[in-house]
Amino acid sequence: MIESGRLYAHIGTWLPRWKPLSLSSSGISYRPLLATVDYDSQYEISGTSGDDSPTLAFDYIDRSIVERNLLRKLDTRVAFLVLVYIMNYMDRTNAAAARLRGYEEDLGMTGNQFNTLTSILYVGYLLTQAPSNMVLHHMKRPSLYLSSCMAIWGVLTMLMGAVQTFHAALILRFFIGFVEAAFFPGAVFLLSRWYKPNELGLRTALLSCGASISNAFGALFASGILGSLDGTLGFTAWRWLFFVEGALTIVIAVSAGCILPDFPSTPSVWLLPDEQILAKQRMEEEVASKNEHKNKPGQYYSGLAEAVMDWRVWWVGVALNLMACSMSFGLFFPTLSATMGYNATISLLLCAPPWILGTATSFVVARHSDVTGDRFWHAVGPLLVGIAGFVLAISTMNTTMRYISLFLMTQGPVAYVVCLTWVMNTFSQSPSKRAAAIALINSMASAGAIGSSYFWPSSWGPSYVNSYLICILTSVVSIAMLWVFRRHLSRCNEAAEAEEKSLGLPRGSRYLL
Repeated sequence: MIESGRLYAHIGTWLPRWKPLSLSSSGISYRPLLATVDYDSQYEISGTSGDDSPTLAFDYIDRSIVERNLLRKLDTRVAFLVLVYIMNYMDRTNAAAARLRGYEEDLGMTGNQFNTLTSILYVGYLLTQAPSNMVLHHMKRPSLYLSSCMAIWGVLTMLMGAVQTFHAALILRFFIGFVEAAFFPGAVFLLSRWYKPNELGLRTALLSCGASISNAFGALFASGILGSLDGTLGFTAWRWLFFVEGALTIVIAVSAGCILPDFPSTPSVWLLPDEQILAKQRMEEEVASKNEHKNKPGQYYSGLAEAVMDWRVWWVGVALNLMACSMSFGLFFPTLSATMGYNATISLLLCAPPWILGTATSFVVARHSDVTGDRFWHAVGPLLVGIAGFVLAISTMNTTMRYISLFLMTQGPVAYVVCLTWVMNTFSQSPSKRAAAIALINSMASAGAIGSSYFWPSSWGPSYVNSYLICILTSVVSIAMLWVFRRHLSRCNEAAEAEEKSLGLPRGSRYLL
């Protein structure tokens, strides 16, 4: 029997499916078999804000089926999230490709002005991430927020193609970073609101691979535009690069508003009622397993304060800042490819294979990290491979060996993917703290790109020995800091285990190492 706005789980035919259990802050309690969940016209779950509100629990067999369908639908939409991130990163790094076709000369850049143009984007990026994530945490429709930001940075990218002076380009780059900052930490937080800890690694890798795909196929895309549109309608090739990529970003942003997922608590027309219930229940189970409580009205911003006061947030932030510095070669990848002596088009085409390998590696490493529950060694391994690439590039100017070194370097960013998942696993005490921690740590990591943009002056080329030495140093210090972080978490796990044994408590959650 179905009444207006209310779905009843019947005892008769539904008895094998629904269990008389509910989750509350005090644990599992028994309810009458006739369980109810309120819905509006779009299956909105109501009456679930309190600790004692009923939540339908699935039996194991039916839950596995519903959960599989839920993850399949969600993964499809997360795949579109990757496309958005590809455009995010492409609009961020297209200046490096434009540099090969007269960008600096046309705007009259001299000295380190191009490096300044590269780094200014991350100044705006740094300022917006934490406030944006705190705003996103309170929104019911993050899909509209993220897609609107995407449309704005698409417009700004198109305007980059019309600038006539260095200072105009500098101002636009700052605001592009200011708006783009909403996307990546917001997307990572969105994933953490849908997926369980043992599912996050692979999905974070899927999202982060957008950067590698952008570096690979963005270079191919740029080579096509730069090689075919030069002089069309009186515009030079690099201007067309900004026009086309900005317009494509706007088109994708319009679609993103309808395709990107919102939070599990927001009604979703693409989910069936039982899938919507399970999505919310999965997150409630994670909260219950950590003895956490839901945010109460008036305490929304307490998560930001908790994150700021947690020394581990700053420690990991500095470690990822150094890691980002070691990955600064990615901002100048077309320039490094050009040191092998080929023309602009071939240099851009040669950028693709190393990043394709890096993308494939990130999936393998992230999946293995999820399966084994290990984070530290899965981050250290790629960093060591990247260091080997830096050493190889320093040791020779042989074309073949330097190209091989590029393949090794692109393994380093895989470590960032693993560490980002580690952050979500570690700082999960509440959604608000998780949102703040992700934004603060990613902001500190992004700050590394501001200074590291000056690691690659033209005067150090074509060997860039000093640049590679700096990357090696930052990688080593980052590894050392991550080791200290791992030892701290290990001691916390040991202390929790000792307390449980002394008090006779059941085994609780543990930090992933």
